[in-house]
Amino acid sequence: SLVAYMTGITEVNALQPHYRCPKCKYSDFNEYGCLNGFDLPDKECPVCGEMLVKDGIDIPFETFLGFNGDKEPDIDLNFSGEYQAKAHRYTEVIFGKGTTFKAGTIGTIADKTAFGYVKKYFEEKNMHVNKAEIVRISKGCTGIKRTTGQHPGGIIVVPKGREIYEFCPAQHPADDSESDIITTHFDYHSIDQNLLKLDILGHDDPTVIRMLQDITGVDPKAIPMDDKETMSLFSSTKALGVTPQQINSKVGTYGVPEFGTKFVRGMLLDTMPQTFSDLLCISGLSHGTDVWLGNAKNLIDEGIVQSISEAVCTRDDIMVYLIRKGLPPNSAFKIMETVRKGKALKDPKWSEYEELMRSNDVPEWYIDSCKKIKYMFPKAHAAAYVMMAFRIAWFKVHIPEAYYAAYFSIRAKAFDAEFMIYGKEKVKEKMKEIELQGNEAANKDKDMYDDLELVLEMYERGLKFLPVDLYKSHSSKFIVEDEGLRPPFTSISGMGNVAAEGIYAAVRNGEELKSVDDLRKRAKIGNAVVDLLKKFNCLNSLPESDQLSFFDAI
Repeated sequence: SLVAYMTGITEVNALQPHYRCPKCKYSDFNEYGCLNGFDLPDKECPVCGEMLVKDGIDIPFETFLGFNGDKEPDIDLNFSGEYQAKAHRYTEVIFGKGTTFKAGTIGTIADKTAFGYVKKYFEEKNMHVNKAEIVRISKGCTGIKRTTGQHPGGIIVVPKGREIYEFCPAQHPADDSESDIITTHFDYHSIDQNLLKLDILGHDDPTVIRMLQDITGVDPKAIPMDDKETMSLFSSTKALGVTPQQINSKVGTYGVPEFGTKFVRGMLLDTMPQTFSDLLCISGLSHGTDVWLGNAKNLIDEGIVQSISEAVCTRDDIMVYLIRKGLPPNSAFKIMETVRKGKALKDPKWSEYEELMRSNDVPEWYIDSCKKIKYMFPKAHAAAYVMMAFRIAWFKVHIPEAYYAAYFSIRAKAFDAEFMIYGKEKVKEKMKEIELQGNEAANKDKDMYDDLELVLEMYERGLKFLPVDLYKSHSSKFIVEDEGLRPPFTSISGMGNVAAEGIYAAVRNGEELKSVDDLRKRAKIGNAVVDLLKKFNCLNSLPESDQLSFFDAI
């Protein structure tokens, strides 16, 4: 909403695409045929000559509260994962002690689990029944409450002067009465229409952007959202200075949030985005359920839809499109709400909605597309995620050493110095080894393969890793040096965070290390960790023991 933007809660400007002058405050809201403010052509202020700021994502306020103010607002706040716990505690400061509670969840028995329970029961009783009977009984077990949990970011807020017990019971997680966390006992979906729920989520993207700012000194908010080289990353590898054959990808989005997975890279090749508006559409399509595959993709492949922006991509698109077609705003809003929840075929009023759309010349392909959708992503979420992703992509193009240092420090899941810091041939060899395993590859190897793709790309761009060094390496962060990236101690497989931090602190406590034994004592590490450091030649300059040999003294 505009209120959230003006108060600094969000950087997503919900107004229509527009120009504004940062100097004399001139503004221009004329229609220029762009779906998004960032896609407007550059323009100078006609009053003072300053370059105009381009902004406006075009999100109707009614998607937030409804046309009659009868929709519960849903507020999602993305914090760095490092600060999420602090943000949760701060809600108690804002709203008052005893008014905020973690949103509870109910874990139920899934169909496959139920099948396993029933099958095991008959096996233990030595009873022989056919599969159909097991399926029949397991259906009765499916959906039964199994356990309680807590939402990863949900905070329920109780109005002042009211008690949580007026709405639902409360409990400690795992019945641990010593815990300072209290959750709602009912599933939050059963009470979210009566109480405000804040989603205070932990995200890697803000952490990455903060690290990039610390390394480079570049203000992320000053990064232009229409940078041509960065935009080209989503349709080619040219901006990286490599060929598709070198990195095994026709687009350059490895490691770019929202756009780095194999699935979304395939979407990029199908759509070849050229504008920020296209990226918003792809974000909406990739987060939705039954929105892209078997739906929008088919419409594009068959030529029914000429561009991605014509398809149903985010929930807001439905309401805006239907209002433009002439439907009453309230009806357009209700259709959007029905479709986004995947209830089109279940809602008894859907036949009325279909007739209303047909009477306003809404094409059949559009109506059919709405009926297939199970879940739709909001445009505001898509905009926030794409803006963060675009900034990170800008660093990847223009300051690559900082980008790779931040990625490997924060987002890499299975970085292993043994296979990654000794040149691209060793990287290719390991990738080939994992490829040959196919679906049999362990999850850790699959995660490592994702990291290897980024490592290979980095090598192909002319960057390199430096050796792990006892005196120069950080405990957990990759450091940018003139000659390359210095890996941290945690990049060594088998090196835990506690041991890495102990080594880092021991080296920097002011006293010079005398020997390996001295390091072992100061860092409080065992022989296994010492062996890992020796494997990477980190201890070559240190004698093994503090004790002088008789022969050394002669």
